[in-house]
Amino acid sequence: MEIKPLGKRVLVRRSKVQTTKGGILLPDTAKEKPKEGEVLAVGPGEINDAGERELPTVKKGDRVLFANYGGTEVKIESDDEELLILREDEILGVLV
Repeated sequence: MEIKPLGKRVLVRRSKVQTTKGGILLPDTAKEKPKEGEVLAVGPGEINDAGERELPTVKKGDRVLFANYGGTEVKIESDDEELLILREDEILGVLV
């Protein structure tokens, strides 16, 4: 199954954090979910009041930071990874 975001939405795969900086492995219940991820797909953008399409500023492959409670979590049955669908304005920045 493939997910194609609509409008100015972005599909992001959360980064996985396995250990702390000191090398300690934490159980899943004690971990805070990462606030960064990789953009997998980008919507076509929205049409503004003038009838022109506003293109998204992020692109596939970008590493982005987003708010802790932003987006909608999506789980695909074939994969065991956690994906997020975010509005582009929920993205705080692009890692360069």
